[in-house]
Amino acid sequence: MAAADAVATPKKEGMFAQMARMSRAFWMVNVMEMIERLAYYGVRVVVPIYIAQADEPGGLHFTMGQKAVIYMWWAAVQAGVPVFSGGFADRLGYKKTIAVATCITILGYILMATQREYLPFLLGACTVGLGTAIFKPGLQGTLVRTLDDRTSSVGWGAFYMVVNIGGFLGPPLAHFLVGLSWPMVFFGSATILSLNFLMLFTYPPVSAGGVQRGGPWEIIKLTVSNLVKPKLITFILIMAGFWLMFMQLFDLLPNFIVDWTDSRAIVQALHLPKMFTTESARGTMIAQEWLINANAGLIVLCVVWVSWLASRMKRVHSIFVGICIASIGLLVAGFSMAGAMCVLGILCFSLGEMLSSPKMNEYLGVIAPEGQKALYMGYANMPFAIGWVIGSFMGGNLYEKMGEKAMLALRYLGQHGGVPAGVERTNAMEALQRATGLDANTATKLLWDTYHPYQVWYPFVTLGFVAALGIGLYSWWISKDAKANV
Repeated sequence: MAAADAVATPKKEGMFAQMARMSRAFWMVNVMEMIERLAYYGVRVVVPIYIAQADEPGGLHFTMGQKAVIYMWWAAVQAGVPVFSGGFADRLGYKKTIAVATCITILGYILMATQREYLPFLLGACTVGLGTAIFKPGLQGTLVRTLDDRTSSVGWGAFYMVVNIGGFLGPPLAHFLVGLSWPMVFFGSATILSLNFLMLFTYPPVSAGGVQRGGPWEIIKLTVSNLVKPKLITFILIMAGFWLMFMQLFDLLPNFIVDWTDSRAIVQALHLPKMFTTESARGTMIAQEWLINANAGLIVLCVVWVSWLASRMKRVHSIFVGICIASIGLLVAGFSMAGAMCVLGILCFSLGEMLSSPKMNEYLGVIAPEGQKALYMGYANMPFAIGWVIGSFMGGNLYEKMGEKAMLALRYLGQHGGVPAGVERTNAMEALQRATGLDANTATKLLWDTYHPYQVWYPFVTLGFVAALGIGLYSWWISKDAKANV
């Protein structure tokens, strides 16, 4: 009897055996996503500094509140449009939607490179968001169609690894292009993204499956009708809390690092070359884009292995553990001025991301009906949209009041004798140093000890743990379903 049971139970394939079974279409969409992410993160890791850092030469010098509005609209377009564009990708074909999306995104980068006024630059960011919004469901719909239940976990892990190879290469690209000029950052990304046109010439069309019929109105009705399913909309709302917390690593932490993090000890201990560093009034620091890049670097090295291990867990359980770890990591990254603690926090955050983010997409791909794979990949952007929009507004305004060093320097001057005439955000720290007779590092420590800017992270970390609690309750709710193993 035991022998019969052993024969009946299929042996779990190894990680490399599963990867060897992936189709050509799977690897091609991975490469296309890597190119798109390389271009995107070539802009994304430095644009917070370009938009709002008070002391950045050549920057736009918008306020943190204006940055919050730019990010809010960018998020609304980039993460909101896929909710509907996914259904159109299923009907019109994945290859066509990817080609159109690439053209729109290139136009957006060109606008961001050439426009320095607030509204035109906002338009450029939203155009990039629109192109990205159309690109994702078609590409991810193809990905889902190339996987089955046995290869799903490792397949999404491999996809996430390749995505983060693009993300890892983005910061050094940005670091180099910023050295040439700020506009070159955006022109360079547009050029890189155009390489996907070469890929499209040999891209094998993949059918959406199912019965594809109906015009735009039918597609919209199908999109909306699915959203009234209680468990789908509940999952989306819970994950919105995770994404609200998650996006602060890329939207808020870059400004926080430039303002507060002291990585001089790491530079000296490792004798880091200039390609990894930047000069500031406080000394030679690791460039913020390289610190953030610890996220992509760890994911590239570990995500396939982590995904293979996580394939033994229920998907919702993996998401729960991942959100908890990521929330702790974000708190650690911003709780101290020490560069080593920032790196440790980012690495912890990255482990949590590997356990949660790919599993969310995998979960939606598994429960998606045939013929609606891209539609459900569009739904995957709904929590991202809700979280990123609200988080952008919260992050920019909270940081302006609680964390921005230039604004805190103005507050300190106002509370200790008044702000001298002609002092604005862009020269607030210089004015503080003149008034107190302190050097840049001591003046920064004074503001840190007086105003405790690390408290800006508390609301986001709290929301992360609330999302973890929500996904724990959700797991219990669905445990009686036929698909309880998801």
